[in-house]
Amino acid sequence: MDAATSTATGRADTLVPRVLATPAALKLIATLTGEYGPVQFHQSGGCCDGSSPMCYPQGEYMIADRDVKMGEIGGAPFYMSPSQFDYWKHTQLVIDVVPGRGGMFSLENGRDLRFLTRSRLFTDDELERLAPTSEGPGE
Repeated sequence: MDAATSTATGRADTLVPRVLATPAALKLIATLTGEYGPVQFHQSGGCCDGSSPMCYPQGEYMIADRDVKMGEIGGAPFYMSPSQFDYWKHTQLVIDVVPGRGGMFSLENGRDLRFLTRSRLFTDDELERLAPTSEGPGE
């Protein structure tokens, strides 16, 4: 997992990341970044590609001004819509890679691998130490 993934440090002042990536996801992110340059993620809302995390070259998917930046995984910003965030705000997202077809427009499509969002509820202690979010691309 990336550097922000350690939530078991025992320090009460350590910020808890809202989104993490498994080693397999980090490896695929590095591969995609090597091929396409910087990438970004947007958690799909369930229309055409279900509820998959979608990976795009940075700047090729319009991040809305109100989209919530959850954090970064493998150096890639990770966003979701405000309505999705309202539903998921009490959970930590763990982005993984599993066999299968990626989202139709997501960069991993055609590799027989796809990104998958797993989640777990934050503990009461973690809820008090959550990493901040921001709105919009801010870049």
